[in-house]
Amino acid sequence: MEDIYKTIEKESTGYFKDKGSKFYAYAFPLTNEDAVKDIITALKKEHHSARHHCYAWRLGTETIRTRANDDGEPSSTAGKPILGQLQSHEITNILVVVVRYFGGTLLGVSGLINAYRNATIEALNNAEIITKLIEIAFELKFEYSMLNTVMNKLKTENFDIETTDFQESCRLVFKARKSEGNKAFDIFNELYGVKITRLN
Repeated sequence: MEDIYKTIEKESTGYFKDKGSKFYAYAFPLTNEDAVKDIITALKKEHHSARHHCYAWRLGTETIRTRANDDGEPSSTAGKPILGQLQSHEITNILVVVVRYFGGTLLGVSGLINAYRNATIEALNNAEIITKLIEIAFELKFEYSMLNTVMNKLKTENFDIETTDFQESCRLVFKARKSEGNKAFDIFNELYGVKITRLN
């Protein structure tokens, strides 16, 4: 389907241990990049004696932006394996942070990759993965004489009304799933006295 994406409903955790090193994974739903810094700051306070706080995130639905951070681990042994799991599970709007407590024994490159990957898998296995629609928002402007006609069309087509502003004239915002966007635009564009504008 071209207009759905997968994300997580709420925060989840995972755990992996290898040769004394402990890896605590935290998965968070993410709506914007600004939230990343606050979440990592909070985890660093909670796990102030941990050696590393490595993370990766994916943001967006159609154009997906990503970032991976090794936080002092050897290059591509932490952030990349975390990101790899987000990509293979096809999950977006998500941040995963893996906190490592060093156990005294070096794990080597393959050991680190395996540990960060498995901690992430545990967090994703424990998460409630949900499917959401990619939607397009439209604004309608019209006079009161068109109110019943507009409302009946919205109801018939099952379009979700987001906001209404009925004062001297009428203004409302509704959403349609992406695959029905052109159809939604055409329905209201053909109504005399109704002005439709795509918002996103």
